[in-house]
Amino acid sequence: MDIATLKELHPDHFARANAIRVLAMDAVQAANSGHPGMPMGMADVATVLFEKHLKFDASAPDWADRDRFILSAGHGSMLLYALLHLTGYEDMTMEQIRNFRQLGAITAGHPEYGHAKGIETTTGPLGQGIANAVGFAIAEESLRARFGKKVVDHFTYVIAGDGCLMEGISQEAIGLAGMQQLSKLIVLWDDNNISIDGEISLSDITDQKKRFQASGWQVLECDGHDPEDIDRAISQARTSKKPSMIACKTHIGFGSGRQDTAKAHGAPLGPEEIAKTRAAYGWTAEPFDIPGDIAKAWREIGAGGAEERGEWENRFATLSASRQGEFTRIMDGTAHKRLASTIRAFKKAQSEEAPKVATRKASEMVLAAVNPVLGETLGGSADLTGSNNTLTPDLGIFDPSNRKGRYIHYGIREHGMAAAMNGMALHGGVKPYGGTFMCFTDYARGSMRLSALMGVPVTYVMTHDSIGLGEDGPTHQPVEHLAMLRATPNINVFRPADVVETAEAWELALASEATPSVLTLSRQGLPTVRTDHKTKNLSAQGAYVLADAEAGKRQVILMATGSEVALALEARAALEAKGIGTRVVSMPCAELFAQQDEKYRRKVLPAGPVRVAVEAGVRQGWDRWLLDERGRAQKAAFVGMDSFGASAPAGELYAHFGITAEAVAQAAEDLL
Repeated sequence: MDIATLKELHPDHFARANAIRVLAMDAVQAANSGHPGMPMGMADVATVLFEKHLKFDASAPDWADRDRFILSAGHGSMLLYALLHLTGYEDMTMEQIRNFRQLGAITAGHPEYGHAKGIETTTGPLGQGIANAVGFAIAEESLRARFGKKVVDHFTYVIAGDGCLMEGISQEAIGLAGMQQLSKLIVLWDDNNISIDGEISLSDITDQKKRFQASGWQVLECDGHDPEDIDRAISQARTSKKPSMIACKTHIGFGSGRQDTAKAHGAPLGPEEIAKTRAAYGWTAEPFDIPGDIAKAWREIGAGGAEERGEWENRFATLSASRQGEFTRIMDGTAHKRLASTIRAFKKAQSEEAPKVATRKASEMVLAAVNPVLGETLGGSADLTGSNNTLTPDLGIFDPSNRKGRYIHYGIREHGMAAAMNGMALHGGVKPYGGTFMCFTDYARGSMRLSALMGVPVTYVMTHDSIGLGEDGPTHQPVEHLAMLRATPNINVFRPADVVETAEAWELALASEATPSVLTLSRQGLPTVRTDHKTKNLSAQGAYVLADAEAGKRQVILMATGSEVALALEARAALEAKGIGTRVVSMPCAELFAQQDEKYRRKVLPAGPVRVAVEAGVRQGWDRWLLDERGRAQKAAFVGMDSFGASAPAGELYAHFGITAEAVAQAAEDLL
């Protein structure tokens, strides 16, 4: 539908949609940076969605049963910011719109979760939003099964562009959504045939509609500038028993002289072009000025869900006090009051029994104790359930026939799994965890980084954490991955030494409210090194003294993580036998240790003794603890990896690469 027809047949709608368009043009121009074309092209679709279908109340942006709206095509952020301002979200003021992309403004270049209410997830890296949306829809299904439709019954809507659908993660996401029959998930594809380089035909010939159909979706089409046709398609999608993709045929930069060209995509239109476009719209108001009648109409849309929210609150009030309390707790992300006592009891039993188990098995043992208590956990694995040990008997499988199941078979979709878990955590009400091999954090990396950036407490269960996995060889043996993860801000990387530290790591991960956790777990069996039960969670300090010097003056400090803690204890025994007083420091989480005060860190790592760190990974990241924190280069050494691994039994590999108790003890003696 062209502008003349749209203006003639739907003048009120056209005026409301134009408010989005002009705000996008004005804000991008003021910033001299941004993407005006997509908001201009999708303004009609967004207007119909918010006016006629989206269940929300701008005065209560955290309403638990609101529909979720995700702008996967995050470069078009002014579409979302304009909608939030126009519908009356309190924090999205016109001043924030004026300061688009400026330091300190909540209107960042791409939508960032936590900056403003109504931004459900951080998007910009293409494909992430549509993949997050799968997690949102899974969380909705799971919670509806648990609490009933009168409390949980809402849709997840996504606006995605060609770039989102070209990213590989999109296929992981839509394949999972189709298999799970997530009927409350509706994707609105901005089918404008343009990317930064030009027409899509330059780089892609995929028939996206057939692709979605092949993945188990209902596929619909509409004229993305005809409000009646848009309404028809969304209405039809809402009745489907499958997830729905609506191909919205649009014109990027609608109404401008740059319409249908790449020039409309990622740069300001310029004052002259903006003036011409305003004239084409019949828009006479000054920049950043919305005429009163249009502003009033939008505010009424923003308040339209208030009555429905009130009805929901009345229904919620009919639940028992305990059910209300549980729902509120899990939506707030507060740890279960029995988590700490459950972990303490588990630790005590394990310290007494002192089993020799792989920490991946230890993790399974912890989950077997925790999952029956925490009904909000939702586990899974990327086709490595038997290796990751992430399934406990009480969970049941989440699928279309059992929405009360709490375990998801993600298939070989590490990136899609990570993104979906982000969506679940953002939705609220579930504590997602998912497993794969540590080496395959490479596949999940994009979404793991966003977990950290957004501050969402997803738990990544990464097993087979070193050359200790043995015969699968260097393709599967992580070497640089610990350093990569530790270099990422706001991730807690746990590498527990035994079953007790594994339990402590799980307690911290499940209680976390704003930091994702990575549990890096061994394939090989490890002895219990914490045989003296401590009620306190020692891993919460990041590092602690596991064994101190007994043979005399402390001359050596050995630092280790995970499977190498036992090696450090062996090396200590050898050194102590020679009269060399040796302390062993277990460091299950360097990030938490760095957060401790100077007094505690000095107590654990005092000046004076030589220091040797041992870890079956690269040295990067260890120098802070070896050379800084009162250390000295002349009195420090590292025993670990400086190359990729090899294919052989684990024991042979440790000897081959020189990661042995003898090598650790010798390194300390050499420094002395």
